[in-house]
Amino acid sequence: MTPSSVQPPLEPQSVCHPITSSAIFMVATVAPGSEDTVRGWCADIAGLVRSVGKRVPAGNLTCVCGFGSDAWDRLFGAPRPAALHPFREFGVEGRKAVSTPGDLLLHIRAEQMDLCFELATHVIAALGDSVKVVDEVQGFRYFDMRSIIGFVDGTENPVGRKAEGFTIVGDEDSEFRGGSYVLVQKYLHNMTAWNGLTVEAQEKVIGRTKLSDIELDEETKPSNSHSALTVITDKNGDEVKILRDNMPFGRPGAGEFGTYFIGYARSPEPLELMLENMFVGRPVGNYDRLLDFSTAVTGGLFFVPSADLLEELAEREPQA
Repeated sequence: MTPSSVQPPLEPQSVCHPITSSAIFMVATVAPGSEDTVRGWCADIAGLVRSVGKRVPAGNLTCVCGFGSDAWDRLFGAPRPAALHPFREFGVEGRKAVSTPGDLLLHIRAEQMDLCFELATHVIAALGDSVKVVDEVQGFRYFDMRSIIGFVDGTENPVGRKAEGFTIVGDEDSEFRGGSYVLVQKYLHNMTAWNGLTVEAQEKVIGRTKLSDIELDEETKPSNSHSALTVITDKNGDEVKILRDNMPFGRPGAGEFGTYFIGYARSPEPLELMLENMFVGRPVGNYDRLLDFSTAVTGGLFFVPSADLLEELAEREPQA
């Protein structure tokens, strides 16, 4: 292979950025006739992040931008990411991974909420009436990385090069190297019912100890525990990890307590297999016991182009 034939590496967006203390998740739809505005904005987002981030250099401000399947066709046309498709629903009424509208996903992270808030304000001002925000969640770190139900979240996340290997598209889709797929869901929890369980019962629902975050042994851990059903393996039996950056959110006065799930992977397949295990069951009917206390109220699948491609997309127009 000659040096000229080697494809230069593309810079991913901040998918594998360390988990921060604060985040804002925004999902928006693109207004008809506003495609040119949104395309042009793609070249500006990196500059907005740099400008706001300079105010607090140690704040680790980042923003990941993703596009839904239908939006990709409207905004950019062909070529399109090989595995991008609309969110697939799983489950039955009363226990369903629902699909909800969403063309554009913004995952804003920083160590301080003021940085997230400032960037979100500038981003929405730049987009103006070209988009309608259909869901917005402000998430926060809860003690030692715990979810709102009291258990440590993201324990099995890959890190470093392993994280990149599990989340960043490679030569399997060469035109979109450096990109990633991201699946989001907003869950609301019935805390009255959850808190009515003993700690031991809660641990069997999750499959880990609550205080020390140790996985239960196979003889103790139920097959319908959350941790049992969210482990994904390939055809060779090797574990396929996803990168989670979930955040708790809530409004105690309104009785709202939730978890914003966000998972990155180099293909939607492990993300969707996880949802199938949870909502349908493995085997069928052996669904995730945590869903007796948690309801998914949103759902979307997006493709996150590399940072290089995101800027280039500003100049792309779909073919008539």
